[in-house]
Formats: sequence, C-alpha cells, structure tokens
Amino acid sequence: MIVDYKYHIASLVAVFLALGIGILIGSTLLGNDALIDYQKQVTDRLENQLQSLRETNEAIQARANTLEIDANMHKQFEKQVLPVLMAGKLAEKKFALVELNSYGFPPELTEAIASAGGQVSSITSVSTLYDDKQALEKLQQELGWEAASGEKLIGRLATEIADGIVTGENPAVVNSLAENEIIKTSGEYGIPVDGVIIVGGSYRENKRNIQIDIAFINYFQDLNIPVVGVEETDVAYSTMKEYQRKHVSTVDNIDTAPGQLALVLALSGKPGHYGVKSTAQTLLPELEKREVK
Repeated sequence: MIVDYKYHIASLVAVFLALGIGILIGSTLLGNDALIDYQKQVTDRLENQLQSLRETNEAIQARANTLEIDANMHKQFEKQVLPVLMAGKLAEKKFALVELNSYGFPPELTEAIASAGGQVSSITSVSTLYDDKQALEKLQQELGWEAASGEKLIGRLATEIADGIVTGENPAVVNSLAENEIIKTSGEYGIPVDGVIIVGGSYRENKRNIQIDIAFINYFQDLNIPVVGVEETDVAYSTMKEYQRKHVSTVDNIDTAPGQLALVLALSGKPGHYGVKSTAQTLLPELEKREVK
C-alpha cells in the first residue's frame, strides 16, 4: 500500500504553525529559553518524521513499480509460451460448455481451447431461476412434464438441457427454456462432443443449489463423455469438492494461465484435480519432456 503523505504534510504544517505561535507567546510572555529549545526539538523530530515518510513512500512506490514490471513480464511470458504448450493438444476435438454459476466465465477459457486446436461447439448458460419453485412448476405445466418437485424436477430440467446439447432432438423444449429465461444458448446443438466443460462455483454468499450440477454430470457420465468442472479463483462458494465426489477432473483457477493450461491438458487425457485451493492435488499435470535437437 502506497503511503499518501499529503495528509501528513497538512497535519505537520498545522503543528508547525501551532509551534510557531507557541514559540512567539513563550518568548514574549515567558522569556523562557528552555521552552524555546524544547519546541525546537519537537519541530526537528516532526521534520525527521516527515522525511522518513517521504523515504518510505518512495521505497513503496519503487517496489510497486518493480511488481508491475514483473507482472507485465509474466503476462508476456504466458502469452508467448502457452500457445506452444497447448498446440495440437485438442486437435479436431469439439466440446460443449455449460455455465452454471450465473456469472459467466473468462473469455480466455474458450481461447485456450482454440489455441489447442479444439472447438467449443455450444455454450449453454443456465440461470438460477431453477431455484424459483413457482417458475419451475409453471414450466413443468407448459412442457407437459410428469408432476415432480424438488431434486426430481431439477434433475429432469438438467437432463432435458443436456439431451438437447448432445442430441439436438428436443428443440421445442430448448426453445421454451430459452423463452422462459432459464437458459441462454449459442453455437450448435446435436454435434457429437469429445468432452464437456462445466463452469461451477458461485459468487453468491449463500450456497446455491448444486443438484443441477450433479444431474448434468450424471447425464454425461452415463454416455461416457468426459467432464471437467472448473471455477474461478475468487468464487465465494466452491463446487470443486462436490464435483470430485463424482470423479470428474477439476480446475479451480480457470481465470489464470495455469488454470487454462490445466484444462487443456485434462481434456487431452490427463485427468486430475488442478489449481491452487485445498481441493487441488497439484497446480498442473506433469508436462511432457521434449527432446531438444
């Protein structure tokens, strides 16, 4: 934290003025040299403190400048090295992305897939309206689903969405869900995928209902489609532990370059739990050693 010493200067100036007035009064009324000497000592100490503040501020500013230079160097390094490490890892592979945190995901996620030669064929963002009991019951009636409630209804919702992603055979249901603002979609449904990326976690302080996450994972696992669960570093609530109980790979720092590399490697056939949180096993999968010719 950089010290803003303008306020200290203002307060010290006020002190100096008070001391000046005190010296004037003391010398005029009291004629006491000891008082004047004492006030001079106080003034000298205040000047020394001000100089110390200046030096501290300059040192902190220099450190901040150094850290900024280091950060820029790291970003440049990542920008140049990541494409090399990712190149060809996901060549000609397609993936579906399902976003369940109602917050979104960093654009670098899809950029990493593209850098590795892969393609995100569809993106599905699911809102938290599934937590609204009345909205779900209304939707259930509109679609003519068998009466259900709680986890069964949420499971049905996830299954219908996942089925649309994989098969593309229920456009009426998908369109209805979109019209009711349960989901937002982009890309193309019904394309065979080599894996699914589920963006979890939550920025809400209270724990969100993750039964829909589990239902999605169950559906894709039943079809033997690999699933990787990801979230950003600073989410308020992490879903990594719940995902790991379903035996899917996880990346808990997808907003960082190491997290994006870990995702690519996990999708390329190196399962594990990667990231920086207590639920992670290691930051990255073991990298292949290439012979230098």
